[in-house]
Amino acid sequence: MRQAVVGLLAHVDAGKTTLAEAMLAAAGAIRNPGRVDSGSTHLDTDAMERDRGITIFSSSAALDWAGAHLMLVDAPGHVDFSAEAERTLAALDYTILVVGANDGVQGHTETLWDLLARHEVPTFVFVNKCDLENPGREELLAELASRLSPGCVDASALLVGDAGALEDAAATDEAALEEYLETGALAADTLRRLVAGRALFPVFFGAALRDDGVRELLDGMCALLAERPWPDEFAARVFRVSRGARGERLAWLKVTGGTLRAKAQLTGVDRRGEPWAEKINEVRLYQGASSETVAEVGAGRICVVTGLSHVVPGSALGAEPEGVRPLLAPVLSYQVIPEPGADVSALVRALRELADEDPVLGVTWQEQLQEAHVQLMGEVQQDVIAELLRERYGFAVTFGPGGILYKETVTAPAEGVGHFEPLRHYAEARLLVEPLPRGAGVEFGTRCSTDDLDLNWQRLILTNAMERDHLGPLTGAPLTDVRITLLAGRAHAKHTEGGDFRQATYRAVRQALMGARERGECRLLEPWYRFRLTVPADRVGRALTDLTRMAAEFDAPATSGDAATIAGEVPASEVGEYALEVARYTGGRGRISLELAGYRTCHNADEVIAAAAYDPEADLPNTPDSVFCSHGAGHTVKWQDVSAHAHTAVDPARLRPYRPADAAFFSAGLRSTGT
Repeated sequence: MRQAVVGLLAHVDAGKTTLAEAMLAAAGAIRNPGRVDSGSTHLDTDAMERDRGITIFSSSAALDWAGAHLMLVDAPGHVDFSAEAERTLAALDYTILVVGANDGVQGHTETLWDLLARHEVPTFVFVNKCDLENPGREELLAELASRLSPGCVDASALLVGDAGALEDAAATDEAALEEYLETGALAADTLRRLVAGRALFPVFFGAALRDDGVRELLDGMCALLAERPWPDEFAARVFRVSRGARGERLAWLKVTGGTLRAKAQLTGVDRRGEPWAEKINEVRLYQGASSETVAEVGAGRICVVTGLSHVVPGSALGAEPEGVRPLLAPVLSYQVIPEPGADVSALVRALRELADEDPVLGVTWQEQLQEAHVQLMGEVQQDVIAELLRERYGFAVTFGPGGILYKETVTAPAEGVGHFEPLRHYAEARLLVEPLPRGAGVEFGTRCSTDDLDLNWQRLILTNAMERDHLGPLTGAPLTDVRITLLAGRAHAKHTEGGDFRQATYRAVRQALMGARERGECRLLEPWYRFRLTVPADRVGRALTDLTRMAAEFDAPATSGDAATIAGEVPASEVGEYALEVARYTGGRGRISLELAGYRTCHNADEVIAAAAYDPEADLPNTPDSVFCSHGAGHTVKWQDVSAHAHTAVDPARLRPYRPADAAFFSAGLRSTGT
């Protein structure tokens, strides 16, 4: 039986979950489709989802149709949970992007489209709510073609051999065009190839709530699914981590090779580079809220396993390669305020457990302020975190006002050395911090020869470097878009302990950053939003004035009828409550959509740095100074003088080719097995 994991993605209120319910009901997988407004859907299984009428957590169910086994994954549609939606893409063979006929392509629709392209997921489009007032099929197709891709073609016309639709499909691919010109048609295998290769995006129309167009979607999709071979060697990727009804940790994964069996022993490397080995207790298949325990799951299918305590969303198991780095991340940081008398250390532990399920949560403990902070996408996610803390851990919390999450980087290579040598301790590490392109994050690796420093010590240094956020020297914001490379290090045969290298490593990174700061080679970065502002034509002047004041960069307005649309990018710090302002000055006729466009150089860096009043030398948990031993006692050497006292030097002739600190580096060839 042909099979595929098919995701459903959409902007909020496009009717995505309603479509999933209609598909399951049409296939006989459920007796009756549930309703979002009555909280009776089979796929929104969490009480918070039912109360709010939105999908918060990805859920799955399977159906059989026309000789194909489809595993549906309903992903969140609200922008606050778009990071969860992006993680779900790792499990998908195909996706159905749902667009509301009454709303058309929204800003979040374009963000999802970009993510699907980045993760190379073949996509069908379902235009839902066609029973509501809308511009018409031709106009909607034209919008999809202009806003998403020229490969968006009417599926119903395509499948019945309409010449216009076939010509549009053939135009997306040179070989297909030759076939069409020679035969006047396109073979079914050609259409499947074009869909699988993301050249062609069949568009279906209907109204899921009225069961209109749902069977046509299933028929067309199954006709266009390409069979995919899977390798024999075990491989899998984790796309979600959650908790079961009994509090057990659940790892949701897609098997991408071989067979996964219950009681199998798996090995891997955690986020700190530490190897682990654990046994799978149960393998479950979920159908909404209900589950079935099975003995094994073959390649190409999704399942849930218990017993894995070290994996996080994105973890690769077995022969599965490292995946695409997630793009979406929060840009706001909030203080978590517990009730008076609460155990703050227990609260931080609870938040870090939640961060195991949602890696972008970004929990930090600010020692100087004695405050816990989290990184969130927005206010709806705040409510969800507060409810999870109350239900699972008994904490009642509120949140402080959201602050912009700034980041820092370097503009030129900076070498740093850290030394830690109190009495009967010894370690020295020499690291290079280099700039990377925007959005690259932080990478780690080594060029140090094992003849100069044993591989186990190198692994320890890089594990220490990877286990924490390194703070920049301008405002104390997290460091990003850099590569940190081990160049040299030294241990003592008798006195070196593991914690010594932790101290040396932290100080080496910090000393490098202080040198970069002194040379003017540090930069403050801020998040920018991609925006789309629509206002009545007679209010364009006001809109352009506002955007200029907010330091936005934008294209010339595009006018359609009595409305004008302006698209561009704007610093997140300038947006504030501008959506409410737009509604006020347009009498409710204007709207703005915002999506994270990434980090760029801060437009008002001097002002932000001055307001932060951050003194990097006074930040003792992140000190750039080193400790040396003299006359039997340790003493502090200021960061400016550490290089003159250091015991290591870099000999370019002895440096080895760069080796990334990846799973292969830490595990030395150990590999998970699902058998």
